[in-house]
Amino acid sequence: MAHILDSFENALNELRRSVLTMGSMSLRNLEIAIKGCVDRDTDLCNSAIAEDDEVNELEMSIDQQGMEIMLRYQPVATDLRKVLAAMKIAGNLERISDEAESIARRGRKMNKHHELADLHLIEPLYEQARFQLEDALRAYTNGDIDLAVSVGEKDDKLDRAHRKLVKYMTSAMAEDSEAVKDYLHVIFIIRCLERVGDHSVNIGEEAVFMESSHDIRHGNVDKLEEEE
Repeated sequence: MAHILDSFENALNELRRSVLTMGSMSLRNLEIAIKGCVDRDTDLCNSAIAEDDEVNELEMSIDQQGMEIMLRYQPVATDLRKVLAAMKIAGNLERISDEAESIARRGRKMNKHHELADLHLIEPLYEQARFQLEDALRAYTNGDIDLAVSVGEKDDKLDRAHRKLVKYMTSAMAEDSEAVKDYLHVIFIIRCLERVGDHSVNIGEEAVFMESSHDIRHGNVDKLEEEE
């Protein structure tokens, strides 16, 4: 029995390590994609596009690991939530890497044209999205429910910044007809960053579910606070 329990714990730990590795890769891809855009470095854009394949493969590996754990050990309660959360978080990380790939593809197209002076305005939005993702991953790593909940609260700020910047870019586009395509690329990049924030919120919600069994999706945070 001790051998089986050790094997089970090792499998859970390996699953967790895979998720954290995937988190680091997704963060890195996002960073490279944004840097490729802002610095007009097409090689970096190409790197972010290519590395998305590795993230996709790791997501499939995590799904396989999770299924094998459930079939072999039939976990229940907290252990089952750990497996389910890992698989769902991996799905969100894969989509974050997809957003990074989309950003890189937009950046690669923009790099063929004259530099857009307003492009640097995406950097503060990127920083907000990155901080949210880092907090969500830290909440998952440390089982920090308060930090996980705060990711959703910070997303309101990201949403407001997203709307404000899209409005600005739309107005700027109307005044510079020669750069319409580039401004459209920037608007799509801004929306990609907003989606990174949404996926980070999802990761935080899974961290809460894993630690407490509470489902705080769709604004159900109040129920968690009441029970605490």
